[in-house]
Formats: sequence, structure tokens, C-alpha cells
Amino acid sequence: MFGWFQRLLPRSGDFFTLFERHATSLVAASEALAQLIAGDGDRAAHLRTIHDQEHAADEVIRETLHEVRQTFLTPFDRGAITSLIGTMDDTIDEMNRTAAAVELFEVQTFDPQMKQIAAVVQTACRLISEAVPLLRNVERNGHRLHELTARLVKLEGEVDVLHDTGMKAAFQAQREKSDPLAFVVAREIYKGLERIADAFEDVANEIDSLVIDHG
Repeated sequence: MFGWFQRLLPRSGDFFTLFERHATSLVAASEALAQLIAGDGDRAAHLRTIHDQEHAADEVIRETLHEVRQTFLTPFDRGAITSLIGTMDDTIDEMNRTAAAVELFEVQTFDPQMKQIAAVVQTACRLISEAVPLLRNVERNGHRLHELTARLVKLEGEVDVLHDTGMKAAFQAQREKSDPLAFVVAREIYKGLERIADAFEDVANEIDSLVIDHG
């Protein structure tokens, strides 16, 4: 009888744990990407880590969408939950695409600006990892969440500057060396890194929306 009664109760999913699991994959992938572009350690291992973490994040996405469909009581609006985890997933997807471009074009050396952007991406993912657990109590943690999202938006702006500076330097270098292929490859890497930054800014915007709605 008690088991039958429990089945009638509204079900509440643990979305916060899913957010935190995804953030863990974000951080691991960003660390591998930063080391890959810095030229530190085992190149093949870094590429494999990024790929594996992207797959782990995909599994979290699948679990989250299943929970959204099955759960009666959710901590936030269902659309807000799927938007947040979706933007987080966009971030790691873009990391994986950038790593794939590095592998495809067999890029062995990276511009200083590329290295700086990769370091910024790592910092941003750590900020996201700090912010996500605070969503368990948005009202209490609203001020700190706004601080973190403001830093994320600022980091995205830094990436824009580094992207433009790096692209200009790469274009000038190809003019001097008459190597348009090198410029095309550099442009693809910069484009991927910029898309990562755009994605983590979207994460910041989603978190801000939650703070505004629930803080």
C-alpha cells in the first residue's frame, strides 16, 4: 500500500546534479584544450580527453531531457532547464569541433593569441563550474551568481579582442610568406575558439535569467 502511495506522489528530478556533472566535463575538456594549444603534454591524450568529455556531456543532456519529460516538480521552468543545459552543451561541442579542426589540419604550432584564448576558455569553464552549484539556492546566491556571469561576459569580450588581433597578425604573416593556406587554417581555429566564447556567454545569460526570475 505504501509503495502504491509513493508512486502517486509528484516526482522531482535532481537537475542540479546533472548540471554539476556537465560542468565537470566542461572543465576537464577546457583544461585539455588549453594544454593542447599551449603545446604541453601528450597531444593525442588531450584530443582524446576532449572527445571523451564531449560524449560524457552528451549523456548528461540525454538524462536531463528524459528527466524533464518524466518529472512533475522541477526547480525552474522546463524551458529554462533545457536552455541552460543546452548552452552548456554548445560550449563543449564547440571545444570538440575546435579540437577536431586542430587534428584535421595537423596544427602543431599555435599563435600567442590562440593560447591566450584557450586559457580564457579554461577560466570561463571554471567560473561556470563555480556558478552551477549555487543554483541550488538562487535567492541566497543571487549576488555571487551575478558576479560570476559578469566575469563571463567580460571574458567573452577579451576573446573578441584577441580574436581580432590574432586574425590581423595571421593575415599579415601570410602576406609576407605568401602562404594563404596557413591563413585559412588559422582562421578556422580562431573561428572555433570564438564560438566557444560565444557559447559560454550564452551560459552566463541563461544563469542571469534564472537569477532574475527566481532570485
